[in-house]
Amino acid sequence: MQSLVQLPSGRHSSAATLASRAFVDYYRCPESFARFTVKGDGAEKTSSFHFGEDALCYGPRWIGSGGETTASGPYDALGDVTIDRGSLCLPFDPTAIVENLRRERYLGGSQNGRTKRLLQQSVSAGYRFVRPALPVPLRKHLQRLYLRGWEDLAFPTWPVDRTVDSILEQLLILTLKATAIDRIPFIWFWPHGAPSCAVMTHDVETVAGRDFCSRLMDLDDSFGIKSSFQLVPERRYAVAPGFLDSIRARGFEINVHDLNHDGRLFSNRECFAQRAERINHWGREFGALGFRSGSLYRNPDWFELLDFAYDMSMPNVGHLEAQRGGCCTVMPFFIGDILELPLTATQDYSLFHILTDYSIDLWKRQIALITAKHGLVSFIVHPDYVTSRRARATYEELLAHLAQLRGDRSLWTTLPREVNRWWRERSQMKIVGNGKGWHIEGEGAARARLAFATLIDDKLAFTIETQK
Repeated sequence: MQSLVQLPSGRHSSAATLASRAFVDYYRCPESFARFTVKGDGAEKTSSFHFGEDALCYGPRWIGSGGETTASGPYDALGDVTIDRGSLCLPFDPTAIVENLRRERYLGGSQNGRTKRLLQQSVSAGYRFVRPALPVPLRKHLQRLYLRGWEDLAFPTWPVDRTVDSILEQLLILTLKATAIDRIPFIWFWPHGAPSCAVMTHDVETVAGRDFCSRLMDLDDSFGIKSSFQLVPERRYAVAPGFLDSIRARGFEINVHDLNHDGRLFSNRECFAQRAERINHWGREFGALGFRSGSLYRNPDWFELLDFAYDMSMPNVGHLEAQRGGCCTVMPFFIGDILELPLTATQDYSLFHILTDYSIDLWKRQIALITAKHGLVSFIVHPDYVTSRRARATYEELLAHLAQLRGDRSLWTTLPREVNRWWRERSQMKIVGNGKGWHIEGEGAARARLAFATLIDDKLAFTIETQK
């Protein structure tokens, strides 16, 4: 890491609070520790740039000396970070950069990028229109053709992208270096000090999938894991009240899955607005807190029209999805009033039919990468695609692995609605100092744990305070 330059004392930028918002929301640390100033005394340029070796950013940045792209690759803004009386002076607004990544705004960064994205959406929408009439072997072949070259996509990083988390960790490291304290208190990411969290979700696409839900609940229950079922409310299959009651009675969760799963939900804003009214109606009918779009089609800037507590439509990295991109984080985050629970593991359909892999090796690798950042491990396993003995055996192996992690490492396996409840409570908690130490205040604080960030040999380390 390049050394930090000490600047003469001066006033902090009026944008400091906004610049630190993403950092404070992520760690839930006292705002007094998040002292960020965005440089504004030079020209700005919107482009891709690095912030340390592991973080590729996109957005406006201040152009200072050495601030241009070099022959070796994008400019690294880390070298232009300075210190002013314990405040970090940054050549970019970290909150804006984080939002650009989470909302996939980097995809529209050029005319070529916008054109390519529109073309992909048109091709994908056309495929969804004819998909029901296609035999399964032909369908798989066309999907592989559409996704060809996915291995060559450099960003987001496959199989898990942790860019947002790396940016915020880098800011935490720099803050520790800039201040005269040894550790920074924050509210740990998960209740009771759990190292990470995992949720299992089931998108029900067909009549066959609906009819397999009972057996799938049996299977989940056999490993002590409760899951959520996302149901298509119109056209695909009948959703009888008794079917809904059978899911609720067993302690599982019900969410809304698109409207009719025809691939056109996000075709234009007018169409989305009309369908959102029907989707919201079905959310009330189902008593659902969560929503997921068909095939993970999405436009996060339109989510404001959805009347749900949380959404699960954004992949962490979408190389194998009909709509590519990815939110580049393994943590939940807010899009307006909606909490986004990103999909962080490869879908079962992609694993079985695109990668032709019936092992859990990829899933285990993704779990390891996600839990290394203490993130949310989230799965989609369709009842429609685990009816065969081979696929079901793979899924059972995954459940056994999650159950083992729950026992060995205290992995929190829970329902999406519980993650939503916790993350909303955590977002309102505060750390308060009393001169002798720190404590957490707010609803749900009894489940929260105080944690501390420190540097050991220039590397970030976390400790969690045990409950007294």
